[in-house]
Amino acid sequence: MLEELQRRNYAQNTIRAYIRIVRDFAKHFQRPPDKLGPQHLRQYQAYLFHEKRLDAGTVQQHVAALRFFYLKTLKRRYLLEDIPMPKRRRKLPKVLSPEEVEQLIDSASNLFHRTMLMTLYSTGMRCSELCRLQVTDIDSPRMVVHIRQGKGGHDRDVRLSEKLLETLRVYWRWMKPKSYLFPGTVKNWRADVPVTPKIVWYACREAAKRAGINKKVHPHTLRHCFATHLLEAGADLRAIQVQLGHAKLEDTAIYLHVSRKHLTAVANPLDTLNLSSPDNVKLSRRKQKP
Repeated sequence: MLEELQRRNYAQNTIRAYIRIVRDFAKHFQRPPDKLGPQHLRQYQAYLFHEKRLDAGTVQQHVAALRFFYLKTLKRRYLLEDIPMPKRRRKLPKVLSPEEVEQLIDSASNLFHRTMLMTLYSTGMRCSELCRLQVTDIDSPRMVVHIRQGKGGHDRDVRLSEKLLETLRVYWRWMKPKSYLFPGTVKNWRADVPVTPKIVWYACREAAKRAGINKKVHPHTLRHCFATHLLEAGADLRAIQVQLGHAKLEDTAIYLHVSRKHLTAVANPLDTLNLSSPDNVKLSRRKQKP
């Protein structure tokens, strides 16, 4: 299976995830995965939903891994119908207001966290892209940030903000990173390795707590804020798609549903009616328990 994944040039994160999923599948039944059949696949998929209570998006990744193993590795194409792709309910992204983003960044516990939060919001990059960002990716003469090997293995450039550049210069003089812009640690000592996503998540949660923001804030929240605030400022949907690195425009169009500008573009039909005051309406008896 590893060879099949490698010769198709799958991303390392995808390879690790697929191998882990098939390993867990085999471990669940205490049998080699090539000895398991349709009945086991059906039971395991139900187990993921009802006992592990995984989200449909997570189960979709399990299905993709198991499909790859049985269809591509074992060549058992007849099992396709026995590994159905679950329907995923599309939820609207949670978005902070510009004022809340301002409070979040100002509430960062240190310069390291503040610079990461500013970079996430200013560029709209993914958490994994931030972790791999290198010093040489900051192109100040052209005022762009190079994002290398994003989702799907694609490169893209995004605009470098003046405020972000100012903060990055202060940060660089303090941290003096070598290769990776946001270096991680080895045995609790700063080293020239990528920072882990766990640290980025912690920076978001800690800043939200200090800012008194009750919404769940994670690195991807700032990506949603970046896209939504650009849309509200009048940016073209296609331009936002390029900035985010979306393969399909329909993935970017979801921000139309959370943009205040587009939600208030049309008057509510109720507001056009000439209704009497509710103070003059007869009140019904309130049914309350004694």
